[in-house]
Amino acid sequence: MFTVLTRQPCEQAGLKALSRISAIITLVFLLLSIVVLVAVTLIQIHQKEVLLPGLKYGIVLDAGSSRTTVYVYQWPGEKENNTGVVSQTFKCSVKGSGISSYGENPQDAPKAFEDCMQKVKGHIPAHLHGSTCIYLGATAGMRLLRLQNETAANEVLASIQNYFESQPFDFRDAQIISGQEEGIYGWITANYLMGNFLEKSLWHMWVHPNGKETTGALDLGGASTQISFVVEEKNVGLNTSDIVKVSLYGYEYTLYTHSFQCYGRNEAEKRFLAILLQAFAGFYYTASAFNLSGSFSLHTFNSSTWNFCSQNWGKLPLLLPRFDEEYARSYCFSAHYIYHLLVNGYKFTEKTWPQIHFKKEVGNSSIAWSLGYMLSLTNQIPAESPLIRLPIKPSAFMGTLAFFAVVALLCLTYLVYLCVSSRNQRRSQHALDNTVDSE
Repeated sequence: MFTVLTRQPCEQAGLKALSRISAIITLVFLLLSIVVLVAVTLIQIHQKEVLLPGLKYGIVLDAGSSRTTVYVYQWPGEKENNTGVVSQTFKCSVKGSGISSYGENPQDAPKAFEDCMQKVKGHIPAHLHGSTCIYLGATAGMRLLRLQNETAANEVLASIQNYFESQPFDFRDAQIISGQEEGIYGWITANYLMGNFLEKSLWHMWVHPNGKETTGALDLGGASTQISFVVEEKNVGLNTSDIVKVSLYGYEYTLYTHSFQCYGRNEAEKRFLAILLQAFAGFYYTASAFNLSGSFSLHTFNSSTWNFCSQNWGKLPLLLPRFDEEYARSYCFSAHYIYHLLVNGYKFTEKTWPQIHFKKEVGNSSIAWSLGYMLSLTNQIPAESPLIRLPIKPSAFMGTLAFFAVVALLCLTYLVYLCVSSRNQRRSQHALDNTVDSE
């Protein structure tokens, strides 16, 4: 009995020392596990790299009555309120006349595109060719051909379609757009390039401009002319079939747009010659020939017209910024036609004239219906979400978290066990001491 009493304190001291060392080691592992868990989580959250989606590309062929122009557009993949922030990156004029001139030889129509398409391929990264949509929109020239010979018009479009389906791009459509659509897209283009839909904020974010009004658009083509402007929903006196709604960047606009078929510059000249051009450029080139730019009065335009038309033919090379005999012959007729079209057709006066601007380009972008067409089409192309590149692969991250979480849990469990065991030992020792004292 005596011997037991003398050995017991030594054994208890050894156990306490061993338990203390185990507790310290376990506590160190617990703290290290917690530090690793916190560090890995913070690194994964704060060191991730956000990769914006790359650029998207689109190709639109403006198949007008007198020529075809190829436009290449690009926009960031994430878009703004469902519409892309589109910019023109390349433009190529197809050699020859418009596709409507191939009515008798539709198989020859695609040959004219080859030179421009080779250049387009060089302006779009090769790995994006397959995802780049391409569209062809034919305007008034093909509308007239369809009225005269629908079979010939369909054969021209089919020939073009076969050609583009053999190209590396994602060919979507070759269609004859209506005069109303042409007017809408032209209005979108003009207002987009003038910054009436979007502007950069102080924080370099795209926002809707406050208090900015939209601008009406006049489009003088070779075979038709269009007028488009925003109207109130209950505007009386306007044909309801000419009123359409357009959604861009989260906002809706109500437009009046009307196309005057056969009132383009070329068609008007044909009718004029029988009795005895070209998009917004129809207005721009004529004014430019008179050295007029920006805003100018109706009187100035009319005076410049009479002054130009009264000159001798031999003096024209000295008067024109760029002399081209084919176009020089048409400027006098074009100017008179534009004047009477605006005054007697659109009913413009000196009071409304200052609001008119003759423009062909804004920045690097041409004012053509094709840009508005591309903007509208971006509403139908899904946006791409930003890509997030994490510093640790998700599988490795989850595995690391799981491992150190288990280690921390085991350490915590062991420490609780040691704490409970130590408490029980103290109670047992206290009970034993009381028993010995009572004996």
